[in-house]
Amino acid sequence: MSAVGNPAVRLLAARSLRTHRKAWAAVFAAVVVTSALLGALALAIGSAGVGHARVERYAAAPVVVAGDQEISWTTDPWGSEPTTVSAGLTERVRIPASAVDVLREVPGVRAAVPDDTFVVRGTGPDSGAAAGEVHRGRSWEAAALAPYGLLDGREPRTAGEVVTGTGTGARVGDTVAGRKVVGVADGPAALYVTAQEARRLAGHPGAVDAVGVLAEPGVPVDTLHARVRAALDEAGLKDTATGQPLRALTGDGRGGAEHLAAPPARTELLQILAAVSGTVLLIAVLVLSSLVAQALGQRGPERDLLLAVGATPRQVRAAAGREVTRVAGVAAVLGALAAVPTFLVAWTLLRARTGVVPEGLVLPTPPWLLASVLVVAALVVGLARLVVLFSTRSTGSTRSARRGGRAGKGSARRVSGIVLLVLGAAAAVTATAQGGEAAGAAAGAATVTLVSGCALLGPWIARGAMRVLDGPLRRLGGAPGRLTAAGAAAHSRRLGAALVPVVLVTAFALVQLTAGSTVGRAAEAQARAATTADLAVSGTTAEQVRKLPGVTAATDVLRSTVVLARTEAGAPRLDRLPVLGVDADGLAGTLDPGVVAGDLAGLAARGTVAVGADMAGSLDVRPGSTVALRLGDGTEKRLRVVAVYERSLALGEFLLPKAELAPHMTDPFPARVLAATEGGATGPDGSAAAPATGTGGSAAAPATGTGGSAAAPATGSAAPATGSGAAHATGSVAPAIGPGAPAVAPEQVTAAGAELNGIVSAAVVTAIGALTVLSVLSTLALIGAGRRGELALLRQVGASVGQVRRMLGLEAGFLTAAGLLIGAVVAALPLTAFAWAMTGGLPYLPPAQAALIAGTVVVTVAAGVFLPVSGRRLRR
Repeated sequence: MSAVGNPAVRLLAARSLRTHRKAWAAVFAAVVVTSALLGALALAIGSAGVGHARVERYAAAPVVVAGDQEISWTTDPWGSEPTTVSAGLTERVRIPASAVDVLREVPGVRAAVPDDTFVVRGTGPDSGAAAGEVHRGRSWEAAALAPYGLLDGREPRTAGEVVTGTGTGARVGDTVAGRKVVGVADGPAALYVTAQEARRLAGHPGAVDAVGVLAEPGVPVDTLHARVRAALDEAGLKDTATGQPLRALTGDGRGGAEHLAAPPARTELLQILAAVSGTVLLIAVLVLSSLVAQALGQRGPERDLLLAVGATPRQVRAAAGREVTRVAGVAAVLGALAAVPTFLVAWTLLRARTGVVPEGLVLPTPPWLLASVLVVAALVVGLARLVVLFSTRSTGSTRSARRGGRAGKGSARRVSGIVLLVLGAAAAVTATAQGGEAAGAAAGAATVTLVSGCALLGPWIARGAMRVLDGPLRRLGGAPGRLTAAGAAAHSRRLGAALVPVVLVTAFALVQLTAGSTVGRAAEAQARAATTADLAVSGTTAEQVRKLPGVTAATDVLRSTVVLARTEAGAPRLDRLPVLGVDADGLAGTLDPGVVAGDLAGLAARGTVAVGADMAGSLDVRPGSTVALRLGDGTEKRLRVVAVYERSLALGEFLLPKAELAPHMTDPFPARVLAATEGGATGPDGSAAAPATGTGGSAAAPATGTGGSAAAPATGSAAPATGSGAAHATGSVAPAIGPGAPAVAPEQVTAAGAELNGIVSAAVVTAIGALTVLSVLSTLALIGAGRRGELALLRQVGASVGQVRRMLGLEAGFLTAAGLLIGAVVAALPLTAFAWAMTGGLPYLPPAQAALIAGTVVVTVAAGVFLPVSGRRLRR
């Protein structure tokens, strides 16, 4: 008969579970929280995994032909098979217009409709929409791909006529962007013009965004797709940017041709969730290992007695495993049940935040996905059983050590801890030679490794710390101090177990909070130093702003992305990085990247680039070198480096000429214009001019087109305006309106998915912080429950209630001080390496956050030490 099925084992487990139910309560709570947190993350990963771009404009087209919005790169890593990595593209990859004629000849195709989207910037309808309103536009024939039908009026027939979607709020007879509304169609806010006018406004002759294929009645989607695919392959058509074969999309895949930002955002969300899930799992292993080992370790005399009366070590291990399985099993199921509402609430709040999840990204939760929480629950139970196996593997051989509560020799444990500390230090050193995500990952790995090493070396760390404080405690602490010192010397293993979770929560909180604060503070400082403009104007172009009296220089600021292919430790990677496009002749007095080599005047020529200093060092380039980049639509360019600058945290790793970037953008209209003026745009009190705010503050007349068409001449001035629809100033560049106007907002790039990353990370960090705080409280409560007999004996031999309380207070103070100090040391090494790699400086943590960490540790330790030992128990 197996040990698990032995009636004696079942009896031992049942009796022990009832006897030690208070000790198991701490483990129960930790398992519930761990299971709920991991279950919610599993649901989030599953939802993102089945996520897709919403199909709206192409809902009636069973097949959509478009360019490949993903690029791939294949290399041969050291000593392994070829590896391929991919990255999504955020700018439109267009296809040749000749594809329309090819598709119209495919058997079973009723119509092949080209689709071009464009942006119309101008006044709203006569009904009172604000000036500078932005509309998306398409051809009226492409409305059939949704399909959107007329609710009122007729279709457009000339360039000056337009049909509007109901979302615009316009009526037949209104004027929108200088065009007469002749019809109103169902659907979202959009403008529909004639096919010829749509091609003109799109600004890319010979290419279209996509082609929607409508089938003849009775033609199955699979059949149509196969015919379309064969026709495209036979014609040998390639996209206009990367030269890759065209894609024929069906089902949910069609949404990717509509919402370009959705597929890359989904990939980034998966990467974020996978990274934080790994961290949560490591923290959970440390927490559960500590709690289960402590719960079992307090029962040494009981196990020694069982072994003495004939029980075998295998039976003892089986009984302990049965106990843990029952406790963890119930707790894991409760945690799994809590994971579902936790995930649903978090997911709802995330999607409710405007701009965080890109428009068009669908994150479904199919019913079958809920089963993943049960898998997670089983994983947590298995983890608890694994801890039991390691905690009880040497029951028979360590009876004497357990009787005395001493750490024992533990040479293997000591060596393992030292090895982990060395590996953690090496990982921290590695971070200094890297940058970006690699430096952050190295710092995170170093922190977890160092904390794990401290967990193994806990008894020796506690003994060493107490040796330092032994003399002061005995001399200055009176009887409570001598009791504290004696108890620590006799129970260093117990003290180490109490110290480890305090170190864990301190180090984890410091790393998570300090890393973001350090980079954010440095980036903001660089952005303030780099932005030297007097005015920031939206809704116009630098060409128009330069014509205004008093303007001495102006530059357009275009925002896009590039993809950089490189290897890291022999493995290939594709990094999508945010970039700015600027006018080289307009940078003086508007934008100062902090050039350390070369000259930004070289950006006046196409085929050039300026590179951030850190990136230049990583790529080993300098002025005169070449850098291979793929622009936002995947077009590969070899660009000549003309300058190296130091303010890359604010301005990104690459600065490109506007003329180089604009042809490869879906909408090349400037995000804003930075301008310098004669003597600076200051108000009567010397304050800097305010940037343009709202949509009515732009200094330009309506502009249309995405193909580089210029805006109409600006009227009035580049004076900042307040409110939406504010009147334009006239004459020369006016000062800020009113005294004390704010300065121009600093120019700063934002990495793709940065806000999403920040929100998800903040939520997970909060949850992990709660788990680590719970581990501190549970561990201390568990230890307190196990030493009630010891405290009762102190009372019987004459110690007063006050003396016992002061002894507990000294122990709490020791744990708090030692935990904060060791945790700070553990965090300092990876944080210093990370900060040096990213900013060239030291880590920074706002004082308020530092006080919050310290206060949380103090309160948690005090509660964990005093709550299990109430005054009534001490008096009894």
